[in-house]
Amino acid sequence: MLRRSQTVSVTPSNAVEPPSLGLDSGPAVVDAPDDPRPSWGRLRAPRFSAIWVATALLFAVSPLIASGSVSSSALLSTLPFAAILAIAGIGQTLVVQQRGLDLSVPGMITLTTIIVTKYPHGHEGRLPIAIALVLLACMCSGLVSGIAVTWLGVTPLVATLGVNALLIGVVLQITSGASTFSSPPGLARFALDKTAGIPNTVIIAVIVVALVAAFIRVTVVGRRFVFAGASPAAAHASGIRVRTYLLSTYVVASIAYGGAGILVAGFLGTPGIAAGDSYLLPTIAAVVLGGTSLAGGTGSVIATAVGALFLTQLQQVVLGSGASASGHFIIQGAIIALGMGLRNIPRQRFKNLLVRLMPDRSPGAGDPRLATVHPEGSTVRRDSPTERGPGGRNDH
Repeated sequence: MLRRSQTVSVTPSNAVEPPSLGLDSGPAVVDAPDDPRPSWGRLRAPRFSAIWVATALLFAVSPLIASGSVSSSALLSTLPFAAILAIAGIGQTLVVQQRGLDLSVPGMITLTTIIVTKYPHGHEGRLPIAIALVLLACMCSGLVSGIAVTWLGVTPLVATLGVNALLIGVVLQITSGASTFSSPPGLARFALDKTAGIPNTVIIAVIVVALVAAFIRVTVVGRRFVFAGASPAAAHASGIRVRTYLLSTYVVASIAYGGAGILVAGFLGTPGIAAGDSYLLPTIAAVVLGGTSLAGGTGSVIATAVGALFLTQLQQVVLGSGASASGHFIIQGAIIALGMGLRNIPRQRFKNLLVRLMPDRSPGAGDPRLATVHPEGSTVRRDSPTERGPGGRNDH
């Protein structure tokens, strides 16, 4: 009989070799094959799955809070707003993936609505030219923001805030502070009509989100875009033109805001000079809810679109329950604050907390007398098969 303080010798044929990770981190713990303890460290939820679960729960409890909030008529009135927000959220997601934050969303959407309503002046034949002017304005806005960030070294918040002020100034110059123009009838019909019972705005949003997500995921340019946002220094050392990707990001984001503005003009019919003001905070909240990393790199436009649906349905529930509109803004601000706060908490702390909340219930767990040190440095439980002889008994 060996003393418990002595090292138990295990033959190589019975020893369980721990996996090599290439790191010398001290004695490795070897679990017995019949160890019933759950491996909590291995439980991982799929990336960006939290917003899907939250949205499903929201729709489940919505009838309990506001009756009729999930009826067909309510959904048909809610989905177009969610679709427009999702399209605008694409641009915000791309900017956040490049470690920025775009505050030019309201100005770009508002300027777009003014262009597509004032220039055609009710004539559908002028609509294509108006859309071309919107595209030109979006490219100019994105270039100004991108050049300020990449070449002048201006902080993205400051650069996009300044561009937003310029855009609002252009709007006031065009409209003289009052907008009474209506969108062309064709644009209004398209934005309000449905195809197979589905609003056209939703179909457009689904197509655009799917194309952008596929482009980022499967193309070389998309993977380099993610790499440039995750680690600009490493991407630059690898030969990737980080400045070019960053500049292009602001241009593409502005085009996304312009596309959302076109749909806003058609859906509202007669948008005012503040049509885009209600899209700044929701786009940021949708990105945060979707799980896009504020540190850059990792992100998902699909998750942002689901976050847009969550926010739109949440507004429907809040207003349907009789709460004021201010309550919805408070909730949006709390979501952004909570999302930013959670990003700063290491994930390992959550795992350690889970281990504490779910202690090991296996027989002999936590008893130091049942563990000894393997000659190679790994720890083996005395009641494990590696400590038993050929007859299934402990030889020591």
